[in-house]
Amino acid sequence: RSSDLDGVVMELEDCALPLLREVIATDKEEVAFKDLDVAILVGSMPRREGMERKDLLKANVKIFKSQGAALDKYAKKSVKVVVVGNPANTNCLTALKSAPSIPKCNFSCLTRLDHNRAKGQIALKLSVASDAVKNVTIWGNHSSTQYPDVSHAKVTVQGKEVGVYEAIKDDKWLKEGFIATVQQRGAAVIKARKLSSAMSAAKAICDHVRDIWFGTPEGEWVSMGVISDGNSYGIAEDLLYSYPVTIKDKKWSFVEGLSINDFSREKMDLTAQELLEEKETAFEFLASA
Repeated sequence: RSSDLDGVVMELEDCALPLLREVIATDKEEVAFKDLDVAILVGSMPRREGMERKDLLKANVKIFKSQGAALDKYAKKSVKVVVVGNPANTNCLTALKSAPSIPKCNFSCLTRLDHNRAKGQIALKLSVASDAVKNVTIWGNHSSTQYPDVSHAKVTVQGKEVGVYEAIKDDKWLKEGFIATVQQRGAAVIKARKLSSAMSAAKAICDHVRDIWFGTPEGEWVSMGVISDGNSYGIAEDLLYSYPVTIKDKKWSFVEGLSINDFSREKMDLTAQELLEEKETAFEFLASA
């Protein structure tokens, strides 16, 4: 409804944001996508009660095929595309496949909210500020199969940087409670406030885009859903999978050489399998859409 869009425009104007020069509210693809530097695709069909995941994928293939084609036709070829609408990984892959003239590496999906949730949980557990925690990783799908991994993460406690496992000294919690909390956090927020994450999701989008634009700090990485081609972690090619990445000059690179133990391997493969199944279902619809 255009009245909803008008309300969003009013709110943006009322923020008096110093970097905001103009807002164009439109439902026309040729206006919305023209000469874009960054596209943040937030809208998707939400899962309704009684809806099968297959139905959800079918509805979203239609949306993201259309948006991918519009990007291909109207946006700059250097556009950075960030997909937020769920199922974000597979929606992103659909858009990527529908925009063949834009480099695959320009597409990413948001797993930064999961990344920030993981940082927040570790910080809470140790009673430190969240910026004392670095190099957590979200592997895989932005779903409840995602693998929040802190086996390479560091935390600064009383001026000293140590591994998270060493600092927390509770392997059971890190391998069970912590992972489950991050995996289920979105559902917990919905249960608590009867609406999905809003402020934390918006903050994560800002973090994600800022890091694409300005790069990651030296010695730190972030989590981002990107095309799996050329990864060294045994994940099948042509999946949109969340990895640890560093970013420089608006280009991301996989963090290489992280040791993967059996526990991690199992979790990484499980979420890859879910993505493979989603992809197969989505591509059936894509061929006929």
